Amino acid sequence: MSLLSRLTPALIALPLLLTACGGTGTPPAGSGTGAKTTEKAAAPAAPGGAKINTSPEQNRVRADKVDTIAAEVPEAIRSKGELYVGLNADGGTPPLSFLADDDTTPIGVETDIAHLVADVLGLRVKQENTSWENLFLATRSGKYDVAFSNVTVTEERKDIYDFATYRVDQLAWQTAKNSPITQIRQASDIAGHTVGVGSGTNQEKILLEWDAQNQKAGLKPAQIQNYQKYTDVLLSLKSGRIEAYFGPNPSLSYQAAITGDTKIVGTVSGGGASLQGLIAAMTKKDSGLVKPVSDALNAVIKNGKYAEVLNRWGLANEAVSESQINPPGLPRQAK
Repeated sequence: MSLLSRLTPALIALPLLLTACGGTGTPPAGSGTGAKTTEKAAAPAAPGGAKINTSPEQNRVRADKVDTIAAEVPEAIRSKGELYVGLNADGGTPPLSFLADDDTTPIGVETDIAHLVADVLGLRVKQENTSWENLFLATRSGKYDVAFSNVTVTEERKDIYDFATYRVDQLAWQTAKNSPITQIRQASDIAGHTVGVGSGTNQEKILLEWDAQNQKAGLKPAQIQNYQKYTDVLLSLKSGRIEAYFGPNPSLSYQAAITGDTKIVGTVSGGGASLQGLIAAMTKKDSGLVKPVSDALNAVIKNGKYAEVLNRWGLANEAVSESQINPPGLPRQAK
């Protein structure tokens, strides 16, 4: 679990619905496939200037059904008319999956993409919020048709599940808005700097590898500070106690867009230097659903609806050019 998956209530209450600069041209939509609602008045502006809406009624980007792709859906699912989607939104991580103002309805980029896929497949979304552990168990048992919950493809997971990719797995470097640092993209960029990272996270592992690489090359070591609470990170950036923080890109980019107090100065693959990590929809192995899900994703990538969703949440830098089925995943853990 990443540090930002343990965000405090104050940050979780930060908003929903980043609207892209100039607007996306997205038509309003209601619940169910193709249902339309009357667009609500614009929500108040957040400190950073972005429009926000944390209500359970979401004017989502929607897509049209594609009959040829819908026909690929296994009959057992097609006959129900529903796509049962598992999400992990408790203690949520904006803008991925988190709970709306009613403290019940999952909202975020993951739910938006799930609705796009269901639209193309001609199905209604039935979504359930669950724990991270149960997300995998319920998908494996077939209770959930598919999970959309920031799941990274790994070689170990591919033994049990099928995957259809839809985002790159990115880590990001965050600094104060007025920081003189303009770019961090490789190990040498942190030499001699004071940087923060979440304890016990994958990004801490990568950061320690970078620092060891620098020292081996004769560069100055980084001064690394560990954090458990993201609120402490923000205070440290503001006070200058740390010059930069290394964490999950979606949450850091969202915080930067909402408050305007920080900026992103570089991104790194969640798999480190060896492999670009990929986020994917997860289905039960050999259920027959992964191909129509991947085809649906490719349809909305092609027609631009996918880009509208990512822009809506400030995640354009995590876009993929195509959805792949079961691509190379992060390596197996050594035993």
